[in-house]
Amino acid sequence: MNELQFSDCVRACMSCSLTCANCASACLKEEDLEMMRECIQRCLDCADICQLCARMEQKQSPFMHEMCELCAKACDYCAEECGHHQDDHCQQCAEACRRCAEECRKMAA
Repeated sequence: MNELQFSDCVRACMSCSLTCANCASACLKEEDLEMMRECIQRCLDCADICQLCARMEQKQSPFMHEMCELCAKACDYCAEECGHHQDDHCQQCAEACRRCAEECRKMAA
């Protein structure tokens, strides 16, 4: 049986997507939901973009480089917001986003 091979970028994108989804879910359980509204939106957007980026790279899409650039921007945007919150899930999300942005920039170069 053939083992699937994933690039560092695909792994970072999938990890980031899951971490962002987890962060959004955890933010929805916070008492001050209004304060977390922007964080939730950014996490959901980033999760979707990271997932799409991973799929585009896996199939070697001709739009892969542009997608990686967009993904890096979405990750930066999400990390900026999550970095402002002290919750563990937000700090973990910010770190996953920074790692993903770095891998996407390497792929887009």
